[in-house]
Amino acid sequence: MKKISIKNIIDFCQKSDKAKKRFATDLNLKEEKKNTDGGGDYWISCISTISNAYKGNSPYLINDKIADLEEKLEATDYKRTKAMYQRNIDVLYRFEDFDIEKWKPVGNIKYLKKQKRDTIIKIKGLFIQATPHHVFTYKNGDVNEIGAIWFIAKLNGFEKDELGMFADILNRYLSTHYNDGYIINPEYCLAVDVIKGIEVSYEQVQKAGVPTLLTRTIEEIKMLM
Repeated sequence: MKKISIKNIIDFCQKSDKAKKRFATDLNLKEEKKNTDGGGDYWISCISTISNAYKGNSPYLINDKIADLEEKLEATDYKRTKAMYQRNIDVLYRFEDFDIEKWKPVGNIKYLKKQKRDTIIKIKGLFIQATPHHVFTYKNGDVNEIGAIWFIAKLNGFEKDELGMFADILNRYLSTHYNDGYIINPEYCLAVDVIKGIEVSYEQVQKAGVPTLLTRTIEEIKMLM
């Protein structure tokens, strides 16, 4: 069965009934290509830089990458490549004076190593991908808490309910792979849209008080298979 990215699920929600049925039926076929979340190679320059600046408390990395991309922008004559560089630069400029520390808990943070084999979460028989940029632990009083953050991008950004799907799968990812000795803090299960500079936490998803959009969409896909 094919693996499904959160972006695949978001795209499913926007399909016609006929296209939804075809999508669900095709899931039973053999995996043909790798699905990725986070924005793929197109946004890799800005996403990886923001991720590294977040982890290393190193905002200067953003300025350095802007300078690097501006040099590459000037050096190429390809319109599509120029557009890609410019869009990544525009994102980084928005983060130049942005307080990315607001996405961290107070205190000392320990970043945990992520295992590639742990990127798939099985939900109602479907294989859903979860690829956070960072998983971290910290002390909250005497409690060992854990959180995760995922930086994502697409042209024009995501809606908040779509970001909620990423936050939801982050919580399930932590519950599946890091439930021994840690308490998940839903405030720090964060999906960050770098295009709009906004975030949604699993805590916000919980406060909705209804079955999550991710759950409802997975159930719809299963009914069509």
